[in-house]
Amino acid sequence: MSVINININNFQDEVMKSDKPVLLDFWASWCGPCRMVSPIIDEIANERADIKVGKINVDEENDLASLFGVTSIPTLVVIKNGKVANQAVGARPKEDILALL
Repeated sequence: MSVINININNFQDEVMKSDKPVLLDFWASWCGPCRMVSPIIDEIANERADIKVGKINVDEENDLASLFGVTSIPTLVVIKNGKVANQAVGARPKEDILALL
């Protein structure tokens, strides 16, 4: 499954009402560590049909970033059954990201 761009309009349907766990990547285009993590997130999205993967641009979706208390990026959040199940801040290797799930 490909990465879904999450915004305020599709957040409820794609994330909160998802029947699969959702891995969210809070990022920005100017963020170097975000650019390091992005290809890993894309890879996970393509490999794992059992989860949903979404990216949230913090510059465009400030309200969503605030909702999750994102103050540093990249921030990765795992949502299961509409609740935060795990969270990590900073660039991480693929194994660490998969361990969040």
